[in-house]
Amino acid sequence: MEKLGMNEIREKYLSFFESKGHLRLPSFSLVPKNDKSLLLINAGMAPLKPYFTGKEIPPSRRVTTCQKCIRTPDIDRVGKTARHGTFFEMLGNFSFGDYFKKEAIPWAWEFVTKVLELPEDRLWVTIYENDDEAFEIWNKVVGLPPERIVRMGKEDNFWEIGTGPCGPCSEIYFDRGEDKGCGKPTCGVGCDCDRFIEFWNLVFTQFDKDAEGNYNPLPKPNIDTGMGLERIATIMQEVDSIFDVDVIRGITDYVGKMAGVKYGADKKSDVSLRVITDHIRGVTFMISDGILPSNEGRGYVLRRLLRRAARYGKLLGLDRPFLYDVVDVVVEHYKGAYPEIQERKEYIKKVIKKEEERFKETIDQGLDILDGYINDLKASGKNVLEGSKAFKLYDTYGFPIELTKEILSESGMSVDEDGYQKELENQRLRARSSRKEDNALWEKDIYSTMKDIETKFVGYEAFKSDAKVLAIIKDDELVNSAEAGEEVNIILDMTPFYAESGGQVGDSGIIKSEDVYINIKDCKKAGGNKFVHIGTIERGILNVGDTVEAIIDEKNRMSTARNHTATHLLHSALRKFIGDHVHQAGSLVTPDRLRFDFTHYQALTAYEIKMIEDEVNEKIYESIGVSIDIMSQDEAIKKGAMALFQEKYGDVVRVVNISDYSKELCGGTHVTNTIQIGAFKIIAESGVAAGVRRIEAVTGLGALEFLNKKGELISNIEQILKVNEKDIVDRIADLSQTIKDLERQLEQLKSKVVLSMSDKLINSAEDINGIKFVSATLNDLDVDELKMMGDILKDRLKSTVIILATIRDEKINFVGMATKDAIERGINVGNIIREICQVADGKGGGRADMAQGVGNNLEKINIALETSRSLFIEKLK
Repeated sequence: MEKLGMNEIREKYLSFFESKGHLRLPSFSLVPKNDKSLLLINAGMAPLKPYFTGKEIPPSRRVTTCQKCIRTPDIDRVGKTARHGTFFEMLGNFSFGDYFKKEAIPWAWEFVTKVLELPEDRLWVTIYENDDEAFEIWNKVVGLPPERIVRMGKEDNFWEIGTGPCGPCSEIYFDRGEDKGCGKPTCGVGCDCDRFIEFWNLVFTQFDKDAEGNYNPLPKPNIDTGMGLERIATIMQEVDSIFDVDVIRGITDYVGKMAGVKYGADKKSDVSLRVITDHIRGVTFMISDGILPSNEGRGYVLRRLLRRAARYGKLLGLDRPFLYDVVDVVVEHYKGAYPEIQERKEYIKKVIKKEEERFKETIDQGLDILDGYINDLKASGKNVLEGSKAFKLYDTYGFPIELTKEILSESGMSVDEDGYQKELENQRLRARSSRKEDNALWEKDIYSTMKDIETKFVGYEAFKSDAKVLAIIKDDELVNSAEAGEEVNIILDMTPFYAESGGQVGDSGIIKSEDVYINIKDCKKAGGNKFVHIGTIERGILNVGDTVEAIIDEKNRMSTARNHTATHLLHSALRKFIGDHVHQAGSLVTPDRLRFDFTHYQALTAYEIKMIEDEVNEKIYESIGVSIDIMSQDEAIKKGAMALFQEKYGDVVRVVNISDYSKELCGGTHVTNTIQIGAFKIIAESGVAAGVRRIEAVTGLGALEFLNKKGELISNIEQILKVNEKDIVDRIADLSQTIKDLERQLEQLKSKVVLSMSDKLINSAEDINGIKFVSATLNDLDVDELKMMGDILKDRLKSTVIILATIRDEKINFVGMATKDAIERGINVGNIIREICQVADGKGGGRADMAQGVGNNLEKINIALETSRSLFIEKLK
């Protein structure tokens, strides 16, 4: 067999199934669309679920893809084994009720033996134990000897998730040779050793499992196959690890060169190199698909991968941000199959670099915490750090256990690794229980049962149309009729109503006939091309089969169109003045306003906002024609049309062209000339996530109304300040300066009060074994003034521990401070504050030298302060 590269195998697979009548689709985004059961796409079939369930009509009954995937359950094993990774590519061929086993099995055999030229005598297959049909095809049609067809039980060779579509599967294995085996007499397919490697799973979805556990045959069974690209490349290139495959090894070697280490020379550094190589691939593709680092959801997965890679870089001596540089190598290897990462490369690098810099600050905080732990251990005469504290460093501050152990060893200390592992396992159990497989997407909704119902949309050309009622849904059930006062969902055979899509809200309006009047408040799309009109019957009785007239609210439609076309102008203006890294990251277009989210790392200046606003208005007043062109997606991209991050387009697309200024793929409604927008006014600019900004704007009459309200506001300010409009700014500046002067005087008075009070506290300080102890309630001071008082006392008393309290807003605020020599003698005010806050039914904590907290029980303030003195005496050595 030829040692094919990953990129060659990918292309051969997709081309092969194209020759078998399959439509090649590009990889779907890693962000699941309309699928709450998944955080990230984790299998080739995952984005195709709506086609399998009938909720949506596939673009072809035969499809082939190479799908990028992320899986994180085994993230802690990545780097430590040759097989585990979080990012991978899944090759697949799919049939939606078209062909079945007698085609899928021979095609699979043809591909692996004729195209990849794998030796037939080293191929084995497994089938479900009761699947005689698959056995006959493998044996009689393909010609595979019976002894190389292994029957396995339900656990291994039957695919199902709860209820819904399911079926037997057949897996293809490659025998890597006796030298890779375990040597046991029982060694064979299914053994845990590295000899027999499974690389392709053919799933025959032929049953529908109901709630009672019955397996009902599907009238049109499906085919779902998955072949791991990295795994088949490992076989083809005769290497032992996915990290030795050509494309991946290129990234690993680059990272090794950066760090000055060679892959394969040291087991410890190899782990770091593998982690970085795996994670940077996943990170690159996640950011390309519009995901940004955050503390929840898929953003948290991205942040965790990024930080895990960064901290393993630290173990290699890479203390500076470096991951963003590795993106160049990832893009170079993958841009042929995924050209979008080349287009978004600079943006991806900026996101990564920003997160690396943020992580460096976090890990520096972790070092401070670890230093505090070391000081506490020294003070208590111990040399083993608790496992829970080591885990906190890992979980909160990104410290790998290896780094913690290394730093502790420099002080002659170690970690309770059993305790650490226990905390780690507890976290895994919590993660598993919180993300059980959700079957919601496999459950049939009322719309997926309507196989032959479709709506023709005529709303691009018309504001009203005659239509026939195809279905009425009331309380999630199909009904034949509905009457006045009832809320219903109506599906028509034809409609001018735009269904919510691409950020544009659905149309409102009416459906009527001579006897019926229905107020429609919204329109949405259901499975396939079903337009669901949501409304209330105001008069009459509506029946399935009735002929009605559907009329949209023309005024609302035009207002929405103005705002939608304005978003396209805004997008182009942002790219012109802010940079090519700007991409749409979300939008909302309503009749009242537009909201546009875009990728950018800092707030726009007032000057930039004005330039963008002026640019859009200039294009409006140039009276540019807005044309709509229908063409193939490839042709549209070649002509420079922009596609959005997470949108999926069909073969034929709609291009909205505003001269040569803006050209975007878009299914929304638009004006025919920019002059119809009237005016454009930005009313807000803000941040919505790391690296994402938001602009809100109004157009037409909305812009006029906004400006009128501004005029009223200025008029009111004139009356209050008793000045003319031209003098408002100067008057406010004078008032602002007066306020600053008064605030400065107030601060000076506060300092004098604190100084005078400090004399009394110094006189009341108690000397205990050479350390002064001060505790007091100072209700005349706020928390910041307590801190000021603490600093003054530390400076004047030299060797001291200070615990101060004040009552504010029905809560006790505690502040604690300690000098260095007190800490060396065993004092940790973070622990003292934590305990006295608990006495007062609250929470608190902090560092050994400074801490604060809150108590909720005002009656326990004196007990808390007495407790602080007892703790001070107890801990002082």
